[in-house]
Amino acid sequence: MKERLARLKAVRKLIKTCRIDSQDMLLGYLQKEGFAVTQATLSRDLKLLKVGKISDGHSGYTYSLPGEEELQETERTYIHDFMRGYISIEWNGPLVVIKTYSGHSDSVALAVDNLGLDDVLGTIAGRDNVVFVALREGVTGEAFMARMKESIPDLED
Repeated sequence: MKERLARLKAVRKLIKTCRIDSQDMLLGYLQKEGFAVTQATLSRDLKLLKVGKISDGHSGYTYSLPGEEELQETERTYIHDFMRGYISIEWNGPLVVIKTYSGHSDSVALAVDNLGLDDVLGTIAGRDNVVFVALREGVTGEAFMARMKESIPDLED
C-alpha cells in the first residue's frame, strides 16, 4: 500500500511539473524514479486521480490534474449517490456486503470505487440490490467502516 501511495504522489508531482502527453512518457518518468509499474496499473492510477488531457494550445494535449473545487464536487456527487442508495453494511473477514435499494447497486459500487479508499481491492455490483466489496489483506470490516465514516460522516452501520 505504501508503494501505491508513493507512486500516486509521484504521478501528481510529475504531471504538475513536466509536460506529459502520453502514458508511455509518464511510465518512463516513473521508472526513472524507481517505480516498477505496468501500463494497466498506471491507467488505474490516472483514473483514480481523475487525470484528464487538455489542449496545450499548440500541437497536442497534455495530462492535467483536476482542480480542488472540481474534486470536491465530484466527491460530493459520489457521497450523495452512496447515501441515496445504501440500506445497510455488513462484513465477514475481507468481504463487505452493502445492501442497496432496488436499482442502486451500480451507483453505490461506483461511489465506493471512486472515493479513493486504499483499503478496497474492488467492488462487484449485484444485478439489483447488493454490492460486494473485497478488502485488501489485513483490512477488517471495522477499519473499512471507520474509513467510510471519515469520507461520509453521516454514514450509519
